Amino acid sequence: MRVARFHAPGDIRLEDAPEPSPGAGDVKIRVRACSACGTDVKISKFGHQNITPPRVMGHEIAGEVVEVGADVTGWAAGDRVQVIAAIPCGKCADCLAGHMTICPNQVSMGYQFDGGFAEFMIVPKVVLDVDGLNRIPEGVSYAEASVAEPLACAINAQELVRVEPGNDVVVIGSGPIGCLHVQVARSHGAGRVFLVELSRERLDMAAAIVKPDAAICAAEEDPIEAVLKLTNGRGADVIITAAASGKAQEQALQMVAREGRISFFGGLPKDNSVIALDSNLVHYRELMIIGANGSSPEHNKRALAKIADGSVPVKDLITHLLPLDQVLEGIGIVSRGEAIKVTIEP
Repeated sequence: MRVARFHAPGDIRLEDAPEPSPGAGDVKIRVRACSACGTDVKISKFGHQNITPPRVMGHEIAGEVVEVGADVTGWAAGDRVQVIAAIPCGKCADCLAGHMTICPNQVSMGYQFDGGFAEFMIVPKVVLDVDGLNRIPEGVSYAEASVAEPLACAINAQELVRVEPGNDVVVIGSGPIGCLHVQVARSHGAGRVFLVELSRERLDMAAAIVKPDAAICAAEEDPIEAVLKLTNGRGADVIITAAASGKAQEQALQMVAREGRISFFGGLPKDNSVIALDSNLVHYRELMIIGANGSSPEHNKRALAKIADGSVPVKDLITHLLPLDQVLEGIGIVSRGEAIKVTIEP
């Protein structure tokens, strides 16, 4: 079979590999769709501390069960499934308290385990142990199901930051996760959703699909002034920084309403992770700043349900469908910002 394997930064190879066989507690799937994301771009350029090369990449996975291990029950060949990316241990104090997204023992598909840029792959026992293999609902395509993982991350963030009916919400960053945040905010009943982006081309591409109530190009106008004008000087109830930008996080504090909530969704580069924060704004305006890290198995299930019931449509976000032999081109498309979502179909 063919796989896309990470060997070192700048060295991802399309290679032939033997088909894997499942262990007693594993499930083998035929990968039908594996979407690419900004994390794949970062891995391709810089590697990752948790990756043990050589490693098959890809963590937004959907496929069809072809074989189950001797000890596996409840799954059979032909089942259509989506696989969680981040795998909590399910046993530590954080997991037992229901906080699986911050499990200190977390491992991941495409990092410690071979991922979905392959024709076949093994879903390891640790995924099944935390109920992380999910049935794809009827009517949901494999490509759409592969988007459930980033959607699950957006759902987690918005539950933490409490997007509520009638809220004005600002999403900073119009990449695939920013677009998903617009859709999720609407599913939570947000009154208006504003999308902020530095690139006019990228903003126009995203706005044509998710249709925010206002699209603000930060290269052409001051986004703080634009948001304050749209809200009659009050500011927005919720700001979500869906970009790896310290400036965006600093701007969020200037455009949020009193008693507003800010989600620091996009992580910053480790060598530039400190921002300027006027703590008096937080203090006197009673602001809340909330982090968000990944998703739990339950968030993945809710993501699939939202795709299935149409409350978060994702089909139109998939702008590129490519075969496995074009995975490097697909990662390049993501890197250059030429797509909303690139999905590989091995």
